[in-house]
Amino acid sequence: MIAQRATLLVAGAMLALGGPTAATATELKMFISSQGQPNLWRQVLDKYQAAHPDVKVTLEAGGNTSDAQAQYLNTVMAAKDASLDILMLDVIRPAQFSAAGWTEPFRAEDMSRYLPAYASADTINGKVTALPAFADAQFLYYRKDLLQKYGLAPPRTWDELKTEAKQVATGEGNPNLFGLSFVGKAIEGANCTFLVPYWSQGKELVSDGKLTFDRDAAIKSLALWKGFIDDGIAKKNTAEVATDDVRKDFQAGNAVFAVNWSYAWALAQSKDSPVAGKVGVVRVPAMTAGTQSTCLGGWEFGVSAFSTHKREAEMLVEYLAGEETSKFLAVNGALLPTYGALYTDADVVSAAPWFADAKAVVETARPRPVTPRYNEVSETIRTAVNAVMAGVSTPEQAADAIQSRLLRVLK
Repeated sequence: MIAQRATLLVAGAMLALGGPTAATATELKMFISSQGQPNLWRQVLDKYQAAHPDVKVTLEAGGNTSDAQAQYLNTVMAAKDASLDILMLDVIRPAQFSAAGWTEPFRAEDMSRYLPAYASADTINGKVTALPAFADAQFLYYRKDLLQKYGLAPPRTWDELKTEAKQVATGEGNPNLFGLSFVGKAIEGANCTFLVPYWSQGKELVSDGKLTFDRDAAIKSLALWKGFIDDGIAKKNTAEVATDDVRKDFQAGNAVFAVNWSYAWALAQSKDSPVAGKVGVVRVPAMTAGTQSTCLGGWEFGVSAFSTHKREAEMLVEYLAGEETSKFLAVNGALLPTYGALYTDADVVSAAPWFADAKAVVETARPRPVTPRYNEVSETIRTAVNAVMAGVSTPEQAADAIQSRLLRVLK
């Protein structure tokens, strides 16, 4: 009886002082991509909870692809569901979610501490709508051993890549080895397939929300990729090739070059990989006389506009987007930092030496068109790219289709 009374007195004292109890702790729920290493984030959250015992955070992981993740979150947010407090978003989504009223803008944030591309992607109409979780970009993966064998340097232009791919393939005489693997399937990655050579010609697709389409540059971009297929440098069925198919091709030793994201590095270097220790990464090539450009990737954290704990969620996101967390993710999960200085940090370089090569790629990567109507832009481009890769549309026809549709979408 005395012990019970003492327990009640302690509990009452904690309530009076504002201390946490199981009944009073703020419960936050965070959605992350299943590709985002949930176990790693759990470690980060456990550390946060230890320092903030008045907060309890649960994780929900889902969406094996950016498209699947977006489909799920679109359903949840459209229903104004308050069950999720924090959302992990593909870098292409903040503008869409902000325009729909699904995310809460952050208060004063110093975005200059992040890599410039993320400060730009997460700031919409002067408001900070998301904070970076981790960085990513498209890289040109290449067989370091094969290029060295034939005395070749990593290509800077697509014409150089074509020449080198043919030389290596001829020299190796391996019918299973082809020159280049890239995304041709009608998925999000196909937008980057189109944009990278388009950008390298000095052209913009969208500026200040308005279409700035260049038909000639679009035709050249589409013809470039179809040419790789027609010349036998890429697989005939490239129209069916998705992102992880590219990774599998390269990891199996069946491609000299591949255009893919950072996640493919760790898998290519795994103990059972035939190409472990034989892989290099550089910036994606440019069109001849053009400027090398690549697609920005990565994931951002937004606070749900329907959360009943917005301030607590915002404080947690600020911690998750901090430099300490970014370093932990880099060292323990090989997730690319959103802080430039971390690419040369001794601990990070020791854990992931290839980050030294990755920095120049990430720093010069470009965000895909920042527009609330990105879904329609994406669908238009990916469909056109796939049609060309499948041989059912010419580059000229596809460029006209892109222009016609986007003129209606981006008035």
